[in-house]
Amino acid sequence: MPFSLLPKLIAPALPDLSPELLRGRGVKLLMLDFDNTIVPYTTNLPTERMERWLGEMLRSDIQICVVSNSHKDRVKIFCEKYGIPCVTHAKKPFSKGIRQCLSRFGMPREQCALVGDQIFTDTLGANCAGITSILVKAIDNHNIWLKLRHAAEMPFIFLARNRRIKT
Repeated sequence: MPFSLLPKLIAPALPDLSPELLRGRGVKLLMLDFDNTIVPYTTNLPTERMERWLGEMLRSDIQICVVSNSHKDRVKIFCEKYGIPCVTHAKKPFSKGIRQCLSRFGMPREQCALVGDQIFTDTLGANCAGITSILVKAIDNHNIWLKLRHAAEMPFIFLARNRRIKT
């Protein structure tokens, strides 16, 4: 699959991805990064807006699955609480976790997307796996390393600026 650091779509935040928007793009399975995409690294509590979005997605015909590089139990505990399937230890940008998710759901790559806040893991992993990559703004770049990573991503965000969804 192609090596690309450019996301296919850019959205301000995960809740800006409505079932209608995803359906219109042929997405039937949405893989979700966890940290800084659903909740910040510093808490397991989603905002009210995120909680409403998760409920809306779980009631829709679009399947969701958390695909996280995390080794921490907080991801599994969160997913159990909300009834969301999950794959941890995903090793993004490598395809291990993405392939595991595709296998679990039996979906063709053309009907799948992965949304996350990092270009060098989420976007690259999705692109290399042949699924739609969706970049969202990180919820909270709370330390210097996250701020530096975001600065390194800025040229790619600029090059993909015309791929922003209209909200």
